Amino acid sequence: MQSSKVRVAVIFGGQSAEHEVSCRSAASVFRFLDRSRYEVTPIRITRDGRWQVGVDTGPDTADTIVSGESHPNDGRSPIGSLTDALEALKSVDAAFPVMHGPYGEDGTIQALLDLAGVPYVGSGVLASAASMDKEFTKKIVAAEGIAVADGVVLREGDDEDISAEDKTRLGLPVFVKPSCSGSSVGVSRVDDWADLPRAVRHAREHDTKVLIEVAVVGREVDLSVLQNPDGSIEVGPALEINLKSQEGFFDFDAKYTSGMVEFRIPAELDPAHLELLSDAARRAFRALGCAGLLRADFFLAEIDGKTVPVLNEVNTLPGFTELSQFPQMWRAAGVEYPELLDRLFTTALAAGARRS
Repeated sequence: MQSSKVRVAVIFGGQSAEHEVSCRSAASVFRFLDRSRYEVTPIRITRDGRWQVGVDTGPDTADTIVSGESHPNDGRSPIGSLTDALEALKSVDAAFPVMHGPYGEDGTIQALLDLAGVPYVGSGVLASAASMDKEFTKKIVAAEGIAVADGVVLREGDDEDISAEDKTRLGLPVFVKPSCSGSSVGVSRVDDWADLPRAVRHAREHDTKVLIEVAVVGREVDLSVLQNPDGSIEVGPALEINLKSQEGFFDFDAKYTSGMVEFRIPAELDPAHLELLSDAARRAFRALGCAGLLRADFFLAEIDGKTVPVLNEVNTLPGFTELSQFPQMWRAAGVEYPELLDRLFTTALAAGARRS
């Protein structure tokens, strides 16, 4: 008798610098997916690009599934062929690519799933690619009237320094970041122009295109956007990031080291300011052509005597551990982690049905 459960694949790992972050996110997804409703196929992509298709043995073995040290499978050797992986994906009803950064959040895995004809959680190829590239994210949302930080783009082959005119315009400090990366990988704060070339070289370890952006002074506030099966979107409670140390910024260590940062949910905001932020998050979601979910990160800044949301970046597949910002924001809205997963898959299936 055929199972009445929804068959889903959870894809994780990958070849980006965020491999470990992806595995942590996937472990939470495995742990909280409702096994009475879903039949789960874990698909792990190793750091060297091999595909491993396993068998889900329940939420208690989530850490074992994602570690790869003792990967459960049904007696077959790990799949190493992309063709074989596509065949495995064709047996599921929907997929959740729980992957962060290049080769996962940039449209690459989304194109593969489109080729396989598999509905999936999250944005499509174009929205994923545009949202992953900070240069193009800023250009698109700025065209919609959303404020972004002023900056300079250095492309492959450009010098590691910028002109005196640009330095005068931007002032110090500035932030130097790879155009396509997440989790603040490769990001540096520069307080002395003499340190700029070193920061650019560090960013280029992760991407050939580098952004140098003015430091925006303001409160760091994140907004989470969730799409419903009917296509409507909701914005969850605002989250304010407060570093416990007065030094530094919300970098990789702060994001993934316990005790370094405090999340205030909901953020204590003037209602008018919250409406400005929520409206900007909705507009960014629509302008970028996103689907399923989005985390939009803002600075709430004072510019020319007005309070303005300045978009820092967006994440089409934000961190998804139980303690990550996105699940925490929806939990504050009364949506627990299992229900959040259910809504994401239901929306993905509904979108797939509309396309078929």
